[in-house]
Amino acid sequence: MIAPAARSALEEARSAVEFDALLSRHISLRVGGPAAAIASPRSRDELSEILQICAAHELPYRALGAGFNTLVLDGGFDGVAIGTRSLRGLALDGNSLSAEAGTSHSQVTRFCISRGRSGLEFTAGIPGTVGGWIAMNAGIAGREVEAVVQSVEWIAPDGVPGGCDRADLDFAYRSLRLPVAESIVTAARFETRPAERLEVQQEVDRMLAQRSKTQPLDLPSCGSVFKNPEGHFAGQLMEAADLKGTRVGGAEISDLHANFIVNRGGATASDVLHLIEQAREVVQRVHGIALETEVKIMGSAS
Repeated sequence: MIAPAARSALEEARSAVEFDALLSRHISLRVGGPAAAIASPRSRDELSEILQICAAHELPYRALGAGFNTLVLDGGFDGVAIGTRSLRGLALDGNSLSAEAGTSHSQVTRFCISRGRSGLEFTAGIPGTVGGWIAMNAGIAGREVEAVVQSVEWIAPDGVPGGCDRADLDFAYRSLRLPVAESIVTAARFETRPAERLEVQQEVDRMLAQRSKTQPLDLPSCGSVFKNPEGHFAGQLMEAADLKGTRVGGAEISDLHANFIVNRGGATASDVLHLIEQAREVVQRVHGIALETEVKIMGSAS
């Protein structure tokens, strides 16, 4: 519940703000309860204003791009979910590609193909937006976003913008620690190089075809559920433990890729949590390996 003064401040903000709005409409898995408020800033200035309001009224907040790598619990989130999808600027400056946080993977791919820029083909089909890529250090086996990042910009919890070069960023496996904690990524610059458009297109097509064959892209999911333990792949451990096809309610461990939980229709966050805990228990028992979630859990159970 948002206090009247905080609600009034949010109502007067330049951003569009919805109150008591279902987060399931903004989350790729299509589950979860409502947020006390969902703000949709159209610019970095509007995002700064929302963060200033949250700071002044001690409101918890979470950034949402395309809603991948996020599981919202059925009780919802008693704070402000801040959508970044409207921050979609893309530009090329020499060999540097600048992209705002809400830019989608398909926008980046199309831009690189049309400009004949190579270096980001491995990101083709990685779900979500640039902000999520940076925050999660997204990638594939053997290559992560940190390898091509030149700099990152953010807005701190007090609404003050900041930024730094790659050397001052603390990337790790599926994570990034920014110099100012709880900041929201607003943009990044990536290193690219000139290439023939056809070559870029062919490599992108190869990456997309591989994803289509190995991942359940036709059903709602949150992307990879678990991080890969050192020396192992979580999906292979789960498959070897005979977890493919395991179902709770409308949620199912994909029979195409075991590290994906899909919504077969009518799933709840509780269904997904039950599958996560079941998978952890079985993999621990069968392999003696503890799985750690990659998906970020948001909100309360009830």
